[in-house]
Amino acid sequence: MTRLPGNEEIAALVEPDRVHKRVYTDPAIFELEMARIWGNAWVYIGHESQLKTPGDYFTTTIGRQSVIVTRHNDNNVYVLYNRCAHKGAQVVSDGCGHAKQLRCAYHGYVFDTDGSLLHIPREEGYASSTFGRDDPMADIRQVARVELYRGFIFANQSKQGPDLASWLGPAITSLDNAVDRSPVGEIEITGGILRYEHDANWKILLENVSDNMHPTVTHQSTWQPAKQLAKEFPGNEKPLALAMLEPFGSSYEFFDEIAMTTCGNGHTWSGGNATIHIGYPRESKYVQDMIAAYGEEKTNRILSMNRQNTIVYPSIAFKSALQTIRVYRPIAVDKTVQETWTFKLNGVSDDMLHTSVLYNQLIFSPFSMAGHDDYEAYHRIQHGLQTEASEWVSQHRHFGRDRQNGDGVSQAPGTSDIVFRHEFEAWKNYMVAA
Repeated sequence: MTRLPGNEEIAALVEPDRVHKRVYTDPAIFELEMARIWGNAWVYIGHESQLKTPGDYFTTTIGRQSVIVTRHNDNNVYVLYNRCAHKGAQVVSDGCGHAKQLRCAYHGYVFDTDGSLLHIPREEGYASSTFGRDDPMADIRQVARVELYRGFIFANQSKQGPDLASWLGPAITSLDNAVDRSPVGEIEITGGILRYEHDANWKILLENVSDNMHPTVTHQSTWQPAKQLAKEFPGNEKPLALAMLEPFGSSYEFFDEIAMTTCGNGHTWSGGNATIHIGYPRESKYVQDMIAAYGEEKTNRILSMNRQNTIVYPSIAFKSALQTIRVYRPIAVDKTVQETWTFKLNGVSDDMLHTSVLYNQLIFSPFSMAGHDDYEAYHRIQHGLQTEASEWVSQHRHFGRDRQNGDGVSQAPGTSDIVFRHEFEAWKNYMVAA
């Protein structure tokens, strides 16, 4: 049996400017993360547009817990552990669909879409037992807490702790910005999933989202040909794909301008006034529709918020200006699945959607121009950490130079390690507080 480390041992793995390599490589640490982080944090589940009518459902995971997400006939969203209360079989296989009831394929137990038990075959066999439709333990168990914010579904396996809005804190503004970019204030998931399995710890993938030191090096084989090819197109006539790929070769000075912001509970965002996504074409009709809906001042405020990535710790990285969300699903200490989903802005022509889909295909697809670069980097980090060369991983860049704002956030240059230090501050709080 694997020995689980105690709180003092865990706390010693995180220092102000470095972390011990065990946080990425130790299976015992991973097991505790599943219980103490993924079991206590609000985890992104999906979007209500995936559940348009009562009876709609889809399956997903919270950490390694398989769950069913349903819309019940009371129009509420429920998140249920994917386990029949009788013999333990998964009630729903992977996927999505529509069903008036949920039926276990093993013995035929039937449940309502809120998890309540409706039918037991040969029910008289339980007449002298405590198991039956009047026993709450016979229902499919619901995840402790579920909350929606502007269509985004989050679940928490713990009954204790802050509500969703309080937990999100200032990071909530990135979700607001994504929805507000629709002139009718609605977005919906569309276009399927880009799913990519990496042989690396989940935290390595999450950290890479905010690592502005790696693009010019890791993605050189992507941006360098793009820059060369762009010279063949006069003025602003170059294809959109080249405009998306070229900025990965921006200078370190530019990446420093993309400031890093931390805002509590491990949540962060990069960008604001500067981002590698500035410069994509925008229809004049779209801007006019936004002004008609919000007024010119609010429209300018919405469209000028150019956050490159927002991390809602520990489960997602969000691009509000591109309506893209990456979902991280830990499988093992050295295996993580990354899913990329695209949102459509309702009330807007599909040209905006095509921009997001093109970017995701170029950057996040398993057959993308950049995804394989990151895959190789993750692989090298995970395997490099197995060596005996050093016990520690550096987080020293710009240490001690963070700027504390009065609004509860801290900021640093875009190449700072402030994000990694903040994420491990949250990691330590979750892991030791439990």
